[in-house]
Amino acid sequence: MADTGNVHVIDSKESWSSILADGATHKKTIVVDFTATWCGPCRYMSPIFTELSKKHEDIVFLKVDVDEFQEIASEWEVRAMPTFLFIKDGKIVEKIVGANKDELESKVRFFAAETHTATGHEQHAHQDHSHAVQIANAQA
Repeated sequence: MADTGNVHVIDSKESWSSILADGATHKKTIVVDFTATWCGPCRYMSPIFTELSKKHEDIVFLKVDVDEFQEIASEWEVRAMPTFLFIKDGKIVEKIVGANKDELESKVRFFAAETHTATGHEQHAHQDHSHAVQIANAQA
């Protein structure tokens, strides 16, 4: 069996809905590979997508077979394969149509950096608050 890395292969409409809802709740970026088994460019991009999923564990990577889940592909207006959608808060924030390795890698790096920056700010703010509490307690 092929290595799927950290890619979640969608196996039901329910799993699709659940992962999207979880991503929105936890403010995660989701990257979806809309693919088909008969699609040559999709087969070319598949190992690249898998490797990106291993390097960027803070991003959720999904794979949807458009032949199995035509309704999902139609809802998200996927008309060609491969199509990569970047989803935040249930909305498409980026879309790549075609087997563009460089663009996919660049967009994933961009969203990974954005995630790290947001997380870093939250941690830094928490540390600043903790330090202020320690100073206030020491002065009391």
